[in-house]
Amino acid sequence: MSSEFGALGSGASLTAGGLLRLARERQGLHIAALAASIKVAPRKLDALEHDRYEELSGTIFTRALAQSVCRALRIDANPVMALLPQPEAIELDPVRGTLNTPFRDKPSRDEPGLLAMAQRSLVWAGVALLLAAVATYFLPLSFFKSTASSAPMATAPLTAQTRAEQPLAVPVANPVGDAPSVSPVAVLAAPSSSVAGIMVPSTASLLQLTTTESSWVEVRDGKGNVLLSRIVMPSESVALDGALPLRLVIGNAGVTQVQFRGKAVDVAANTRDNVARLELN
Repeated sequence: MSSEFGALGSGASLTAGGLLRLARERQGLHIAALAASIKVAPRKLDALEHDRYEELSGTIFTRALAQSVCRALRIDANPVMALLPQPEAIELDPVRGTLNTPFRDKPSRDEPGLLAMAQRSLVWAGVALLLAAVATYFLPLSFFKSTASSAPMATAPLTAQTRAEQPLAVPVANPVGDAPSVSPVAVLAAPSSSVAGIMVPSTASLLQLTTTESSWVEVRDGKGNVLLSRIVMPSESVALDGALPLRLVIGNAGVTQVQFRGKAVDVAANTRDNVARLELN
């Protein structure tokens, strides 16, 4: 067992999900923050940590999800992968012959050969010629005369003179008065407080968040609108405004500083298992 799980002792018996859950809790990372970082539903991560593999999409997905969690937590994946169900082996068709044997695709029983298709085409062509000969023999001569007389005359090509005599169609645009009125569109400049997608705190904002490490944060206003739901990166500061009360869930509370109305908020007093839940009014 690797050094990440050595503190459990040799007598401890853990499953793959138990090892992943232990590694996450040691790093003080909330399960919702880890799920957001690897872009997977928290319920699937919870199923993996509690070894409910039947709720996941097969053995291959389960092992791939476990590897993603190990990469996110920066732990050795070998002890975890050894405890997961192994994928079923796929039996391939045996290879006959040697490397120098020419490849021949197996002929399909339902697919006719080229000779049979050619013979069929010749038969149908002969039948068509026979029917055309019979129709020509029995049709009266008057039919061919009427057909020739009713054929349209060839149209003479247009000369320069005929083209000059033809009227020229000139499209007329609608008067200016008929054009629909277009109301001006106001162009608003992007606020200078947003640079490269990172919100810079403003002194007039109700709520200000600052982190020293990655921390998953969700903020909702009094109307239930989600103002923020993502991982706040290290040294990033976020300023928010919204209808009171503001409700916060912080996944890595130990590295997150909160200011409300310009005053520091005691996050530790509302923290349990490194997850803080606050309501500011």
